[in-house]
Amino acid sequence: MYQADENRYKTMKYNRCGASGLKLPAVSLGLWHNFGSRDCYDNMKEMCETAFDAGITHFDLANNYGPVPGSAEENFGKILKDSLAPYRDELVISTKAGYEMWDGPYGNWGSRKYLTASLDQSLRRMGLDYVDIFYHHRPDPETPLEETMLALDAAVRSGKALYAGISNYNREQTESAVKILRELRTPFIINQRKYSMFERNIEEDGLKGWAASNGLGIIAFCPLAQGLLTDKYLNGIPSDSRIMRDGRFLKEGDVTLARLEQIRALNEVAAGRGQSMAQMALSWVLRDGEVTSVLIGASRPAQILENIKITAAPAFTAEELDTIEKILRN
Repeated sequence: MYQADENRYKTMKYNRCGASGLKLPAVSLGLWHNFGSRDCYDNMKEMCETAFDAGITHFDLANNYGPVPGSAEENFGKILKDSLAPYRDELVISTKAGYEMWDGPYGNWGSRKYLTASLDQSLRRMGLDYVDIFYHHRPDPETPLEETMLALDAAVRSGKALYAGISNYNREQTESAVKILRELRTPFIINQRKYSMFERNIEEDGLKGWAASNGLGIIAFCPLAQGLLTDKYLNGIPSDSRIMRDGRFLKEGDVTLARLEQIRALNEVAAGRGQSMAQMALSWVLRDGEVTSVLIGASRPAQILENIKITAAPAFTAEELDTIEKILRN
């Protein structure tokens, strides 16, 4: 019988999510990869237990995570039943809807019908009465934004979600969502966006600073650029890389000679800080306090234990940040 480590809260840092009362761990665990129907259940269960023992209280899912779609939620529901259920009130569990889940016109995008049905299905798969955060997963260019936001508001008012969030919304779309939901007095607290040293759109469109100034949390996904910001690619593309296993998200063409030069130069900076490159990349995302939490993925428990070491990492010096900027500009 699993029993959580009694020291689990002693080293993890917890950051307030925007202007809300909710705090998220500096490092959260995402179940996008390695929690589907094709993956080893014992390994995913051990990863979740390892994460919680290390103070990671936030587990992030979506209706379509798998493969097959829905299987990550089903597996997490089984993990809850087998070991984590006694700690439900210590967990922040989030899910999303916005990508295709079932055939026909009602299983995709952002209509009230789709979001309402999807949340009900997610709760059934996980065996939960509510999730802590329910996100709209991506903007819908055809459904009125007000309809989508009203669906999030209804999810909270029904008690099926405690907080509302959005994902993949740019600054302009976020500002519009904030206006609607604050008028409704919905506890809208977070935007989930891709952010890493190699993917800096939330800086370029101004969302990162705007969110910090307007009481909205940011949680960053793909902080390691699908593995590029690790030591795995220092010598080119290894045979066991994600590119070779699954080319949907990272392609061979992404690993250019120029990119490899950047990776090697960044690795030298990380070594000088006493960190692995992955640890430095995660620390960099959290460097200025404008990002609430960094969302990691993992394929084995040891990766989680390595990544959470960033909570004890030294702050960046001005010289280190300047060096990193120069590398990234080249």
